Amino acid sequence: MSVTTALQTFRDDIRAIFINDPAACNIAEVLLYPGLHAITLHRLAHAVWSARMPFIPRLISQFARSLTGIEIHPGARIGRGFFIDHGMGVVVGETTEIGDWVMLYQGVTLGGTGKQKGKRHPNIEDNAVIGVGASVLGAITVGEGARVGGGAVVVKDVPPHSTAVGIPARIVATRDPATGETRRVEDLPDPEGEMLRGLRAKVLELEARLSDLEDVTNSHHLEHHLSYDALPPSLWAILDENGNKDRTDEEFAMGAGI
Repeated sequence: MSVTTALQTFRDDIRAIFINDPAACNIAEVLLYPGLHAITLHRLAHAVWSARMPFIPRLISQFARSLTGIEIHPGARIGRGFFIDHGMGVVVGETTEIGDWVMLYQGVTLGGTGKQKGKRHPNIEDNAVIGVGASVLGAITVGEGARVGGGAVVVKDVPPHSTAVGIPARIVATRDPATGETRRVEDLPDPEGEMLRGLRAKVLELEARLSDLEDVTNSHHLEHHLSYDALPPSLWAILDENGNKDRTDEEFAMGAGI
């Protein structure tokens, strides 16, 4: 990396702080940010690591860890405009690849799932945001513009411009990159829910047909077959039979403002 490219990347890292952190007031304060210290030292360590120099890259990495509380392996590839908000407890594994203008909150782990060699850490594409305390594990991809909610554990690919929350993480919303409009997952096709609803309707139909073939005076049988529903009401509430309530606010899930 040339000196000019290195300086441009450093300027982009500073710009990312001003863009993403409303608490950033002036350049003097921004230069004190531990996330900026961590990424700057990582870029130095990665350059030395790429030159196949032993020991020194890990020395730089360990110094950055002791200084900032952020551990980034020298082998990780990180694009420009990278911002770690607060940063304490962030861990980035060796084969992680991070695109441009990516943002991580504190406590994020970009880790592996085993001891195998080769690619074992995630790819984080451009403009993705990983929320507080989230873990993204394995050789998976978090797509461009995707968001991972606070505390989520991601073990499968996250499509571009979508939001994933939970343990294990699942997609709860998608976003139109052109308009910024967010579409909740309940408005998307739900094949599993449709299958369960169809099975329930068929069971009720068979129950009704069976009751027609039996003695209508058999009150016990009618009570058993016509009143009993094997699936609890809570399941149908989840499947939108009774509506959806108490959705998690997306910004709260991301840990924004912490």
